[in-house]
Amino acid sequence: QKEHPVAIRLPGGAMISDGKKVTKDFSKLNRYEVTKKGSKVALIGLGTFYSLAEQAAEDLQNEGIDATVINPYYITGIDSELLESLKADHSVVITLEDGILDGGFGQKIASFYGNSDVKVLNYGLKKEFLDRFNAEDVLKENRLTAEQIAEDVISL
Repeated sequence: QKEHPVAIRLPGGAMISDGKKVTKDFSKLNRYEVTKKGSKVALIGLGTFYSLAEQAAEDLQNEGIDATVINPYYITGIDSELLESLKADHSVVITLEDGILDGGFGQKIASFYGNSDVKVLNYGLKKEFLDRFNAEDVLKENRLTAEQIAEDVISL
């Protein structure tokens, strides 16, 4: 990327490669990538939580819900065009972020949909100081497992 400033954020979790070649054109700022097209429910998985979005979509598929999965790539900007297009055939948008919810990525997405009929569920960490913690316990306490996310969608 030579046209815009770049910040490289290192995730706290494991970086997992699916082996697919990255074809994303990073010169087009704030353009998300739909990696699986579904309807009614869209899962936007930021950073290392993209794989969590894929897992939750699989759990939902087992319950007969064909969810859209989106890799946003960008933390600071939103893809207004894509988000607007979801209004046509989605009633729920779920954001998953590997950071603090308060003032984070998900709140930007919720704000975008604020005056529409689209319901937004934000998943991330509550703002607190954690010292010597078990990561799995923290994820469960914040309802950040694929099973819990699928349960919440089904209960809607």
